[in-house]
Amino acid sequence: MQNFKVIIVEDVPLELKGTLRIVESDIPEAQVIGTADSEAAYWKLIKQQQPDLVLLDLGLGGFTTIGVEICRQTKETYPEVRVLIFTGEIYNEKLWVDALDAGADGIILKTGELLTRHDVISVMDGKQLVFNEPILQKIVEQFKRSVSGQLAKQEAVVNYEVDEYDERFLRHLALGYTKEQITQLRGMPFGVKSLEKRQNELVQKLFPDNRRGNMGVNATRLVVRALQLGIIDLNNLEPDED
Repeated sequence: MQNFKVIIVEDVPLELKGTLRIVESDIPEAQVIGTADSEAAYWKLIKQQQPDLVLLDLGLGGFTTIGVEICRQTKETYPEVRVLIFTGEIYNEKLWVDALDAGADGIILKTGELLTRHDVISVMDGKQLVFNEPILQKIVEQFKRSVSGQLAKQEAVVNYEVDEYDERFLRHLALGYTKEQITQLRGMPFGVKSLEKRQNELVQKLFPDNRRGNMGVNATRLVVRALQLGIIDLNNLEPDED
């Protein structure tokens, strides 16, 4: 691996000292050309000498959004520069997503194994989305939940004989659409009476033990049942294009 230039952005002196120690002792290829403890100091530094890698803490001056914006603007202005997030925001999953949307090449949380030469070299070699163990565990857990949800939906669709229009109907009911509004959706070839009939049929399918027929099962209860069975996904309730 050839040597490469690094700028470290960190506003906590003790943490900066620790990061410098890691880089100097474990990553001999990395040449630290400067450090910055604020947004202004960073932009002044990068204009003087462009690095190959920015090791960026998200929290600067108590504001996590500053780090995200530094990442976004860096990737827009210097697209060839790698940005590796090194952050203590170990519980702020929304912030991780914001950083990835801003173009970060990876996120290393300041916990567990911390920053390793392998992580840094992976980023410099062009590997996308480099993470350390804590965030990888979160990703795997989410992946498992997603796959389990997809399997549950597939089983429910088969077991309860739910078709594409049933799913669309239930999803838009869950989003608060009225039957009149649903009939206006593109590719929904049903009138209000047809949707009412479809709702009654869904009640019979999803509540097979409901001896009173359709009594007591309104649209809200029907939607809740569809969510419980996995026919519609609470995390993926998006309306169709009108």
